[in-house]
Amino acid sequence: MSERMDGTNKSASGGRLELVDALRGLLLVNMIAYHLFYDLTVLFGLKMTWFWDWPGQLWQSLVAGSFILISGFSSRLSRKNGRRGLLLLGCGMLLSLVTWVVMPGQLIRFGVLHFLGTAALLWALLGRWLDRVPAGVLLGVGLLLFCLTWGTQNGFWGCGVLRLVSLPDSWYTSRWLFPLGFPGPNFYSADYFPLLPWFFLYLSGTAVQRLVAARPALLHRLKTRIPFFSVCGRHTLIVYLLHQPVLYGLCLALMQLW
Repeated sequence: MSERMDGTNKSASGGRLELVDALRGLLLVNMIAYHLFYDLTVLFGLKMTWFWDWPGQLWQSLVAGSFILISGFSSRLSRKNGRRGLLLLGCGMLLSLVTWVVMPGQLIRFGVLHFLGTAALLWALLGRWLDRVPAGVLLGVGLLLFCLTWGTQNGFWGCGVLRLVSLPDSWYTSRWLFPLGFPGPNFYSADYFPLLPWFFLYLSGTAVQRLVAARPALLHRLKTRIPFFSVCGRHTLIVYLLHQPVLYGLCLALMQLW
């Protein structure tokens, strides 16, 4: 199984964008490292205050945001976003089932796989109309809306600490609006990437691809191969599905030797 979490990387000119694969692979390695520290602190009780402070939060946000931006970029290079979206969403549902049965305290209800699957399906439905918006406009508006809706799950729209709009409490009383970014009472998900704000970053990635495609010299540079990371970036889905059991076994062995 070599399906990628975010689509193909072949440009319209036929060459593979190896540098995009490499960047995705680098982010994948960072994600695995982040989850290693997460397992050591949450599951095995190792104290690392920096991980829960701003350095760990910044690390997580940069990795997640970059990955979603690349996912949007790659979606415009795929003709099978509908099928890929269903696959990713199905894998996300399977992951939810596994965590519910094996580790309920780490239940994943709408994690990155759920998000990427839903985003790919939405792009398959809306992409032809969104492509009519000038790429620069879509990029600017997408990034602006991403910033403005960052606080959705905390009950406001604004920018940073500036709260422009307080959202109605009634939006947070339902048990079923969490995929949109409105978690209900007692909601918990060990991995949570709702459509607001993350779908706007995904759309920004599609705009970046259009801007890059209009510049042949830049497009040619993206065909540069970085062997290890390029290979990792081609197999993100299977690595994502398998890395946590492997990390758990590794952490268990390390703690027994500690």
